[in-house]
Parts: sequence; C-alpha cells; structure tokens
Amino acid sequence: MKAIYLDHAASTPLHPIVIEQMLPFWTEVFGNPSSIHAWGRASRSALNDAREVLAGALNCVSKEIIWTSGGTESDNLAIFGTVLAIASTASYKNHIITSQIEHHAVLHSCEQLERLGFNVTYLPVDSQGLVCTKDLAAAIRPETALISIIYGNNEVGTIQPIAELGKIAHDHGILFHVDAVQCLGTEAIDLSILPIDLMSLSAHKIQGPKGIGALFCSSKIKLNPLQFGGSQERKRRAGTENVAGAVGFAAAVKLIITNKANKIQHLEALRKTMLESLRLHLGDEGFVVNGHSEMYLPHILNISFPGVETETMLMSLDLAGIAAASGSACTSGSLEVSHVLKAMHLPDGITSSAIRFSFGSTNTEAEIEQCTQVIATIVQRIRNK
Repeated sequence: MKAIYLDHAASTPLHPIVIEQMLPFWTEVFGNPSSIHAWGRASRSALNDAREVLAGALNCVSKEIIWTSGGTESDNLAIFGTVLAIASTASYKNHIITSQIEHHAVLHSCEQLERLGFNVTYLPVDSQGLVCTKDLAAAIRPETALISIIYGNNEVGTIQPIAELGKIAHDHGILFHVDAVQCLGTEAIDLSILPIDLMSLSAHKIQGPKGIGALFCSSKIKLNPLQFGGSQERKRRAGTENVAGAVGFAAAVKLIITNKANKIQHLEALRKTMLESLRLHLGDEGFVVNGHSEMYLPHILNISFPGVETETMLMSLDLAGIAAASGSACTSGSLEVSHVLKAMHLPDGITSSAIRFSFGSTNTEAEIEQCTQVIATIVQRIRNK
C-alpha cells in the first residue's frame, strides 16, 4: 500500500513552486540584507517584497510584519514582548489571560511568566473546546495586560469566536494576541477589521519552508525585543533575516490566496469522506468526533475509537504506512493524555483513544477511503480480542 500522510497540522510538504522561488536565494542572491552593497540590496529587496505579500494577504501595513523563526518564536515574542513592555511602564500590569487549550508555545510562556511573578488566568472551555465570552469578560482585572487566545485549535480544530473575544479585550483597553498558525489559508483574516493587536503565523503549515514565521504587531503598541545584537526588523528582532525562508513563505501565501476556495472545498470533501467511510465500516457508535460540530478547521479531524488505545492505533497505522498524530506530548517514549481533551472534560475512554487526522492538498479521497478501511480493520481486530 502507498504511504498516506495525514499529519499536515504538524507540517506540510514544500510546494514545488515554493522550492523553485527559494532556490536563487541559496545560490546567486546570497547577500546579507543589512549590507549596503548590491548583493545586500538584492536580498533586502526580496525580503521587503515578501513582507508586502504577507501584509497584503492579512490586510495590514508591511512594517507591522516581523520575521521570526516560526510560530513558537512568534508566540513568545508577542507574549513576553508586550507584557514586559507594559510591566516597565508607570501603569504596571502583571495579569495575563489565556485558555487551557492553547499551543504549548503559549502555555509554557505563560508558565514562565508565572515563575517571574506574573499572574495568569487559564480560561476553561466547553466539551467542544470553545471559550465562553462571558468567562473572558469575568476574568478581566484592572491589572490585565494581555489576552492570548488561539484562533483554531491545533488538536481538535475548534475555531474560537475571535472577533467577539477581541472586542471584549479592546473594550477594556487590553491587548489581544491570537495564535493563527493553523488558520492561514482556510479562515478569513482581515487585520484592518479584526480587533487583533498581535498575530502569530508559520510557513510550514501552508506548504512553505520550516524555520520561518511571522508576527503581526500593530504599529500602535510597544514591543520589547527578546533578542539583541542588531537593528533588524526595526529593532524588534535582532539577527540576520532568513531571506530564502521569507521568499518561500510569500510564495506559499500567494498560492493559498489563489487557490483558497478550491483548497477549502477539497479539505471539506476529504473530511466528509473519512466520516462517511468510518460510519460505513464501524457504524455511528464505533467512533466519536472530538471538537466543535460547526466551528472547525476543515483540515483537522480528531476522532476517538473507544477501546483502542491511542498509542496502539498510532503504531498500527504507522506499520500500515499511514501517518497520523495524537496531538499530545511524548514523554519517555509514552504518550500523555492531551491537555486539550482534558480541558474539554471528556471521558477517559475518549481521551485515551483519540487520534488527530489532518489533511492537505496532496491527499485524495481514494487515500482517505483506503485509510479508513485500515482503521476499521485495526479497531475490529482489537475490539474482538
């Protein structure tokens, strides 16, 4: 059987056009973008062009885009950069609000801030992974400096009511950060309308290269740098920029803009095919879908197979040539139960048997049908023991 890759939420294959456009910046156009000679100017021009592409896609100003090494650094820079900037002012504020289902780049940043003496409120979610706007409003204090909420969850795909949450933040004069790493290319992102001050993005989730990300940072706010040594990125992120990576990011963004409607339709078809095929092979009672029934990312489908442990299923799928994920951390060779599913207060039988399937443009419906047949065989074999 041909190998089937269903872990696009973790990383996507580089698009051939992206590779083609990046190649010159590893060979002929190799100058440092901070250099004033012709080689440097060529790199600087490419870097600025890439910044314009991303800003155009987000409907913001190009100077509000900061190149980073990926989504994790973007989250860290947004959180530490704003909170430390605010904490150093006369109006000292030391409270942050986030949710219990954030990516670890946000959660671990908040935990570090707690160790530094800051206070953090972790908002609960309902059984579908949704943050309640009333809970956010109730958690706000006079000393709240920042609210950070993930746009679309990387494990269960639930999409948060970002516009409503952001409005609450702005109504109270609080900065609002959004981790949108999983949303670029499927969700509408217009930063001229959305009440968002900072937004984290990553290229390798949209068939761009690894090692390059971006942080939208509104020109209205102050951001303390976390790296020192140069004046790159308007003194907000020191270090020689990854020119080839930025060019690749821009190329990937152009592709998703051009093909967005077709991409979403394709991803929805793959999702529908998997669910219909699983119902055919296992019946409606044979599996459970985790996440919101309507507000979800089209490429992420989190499914539990009660009675079949996550680790057993993943190993069996891998042996069959199918790549999927648990969405949970691996410690000492064993899987921990997902913090997202725990926060959703799902039964143990559901949390211990959850698998995340995530689709991409390279997948076909035939692959999905083939995959579900393998899944059904594994589930029935284990349950019949």
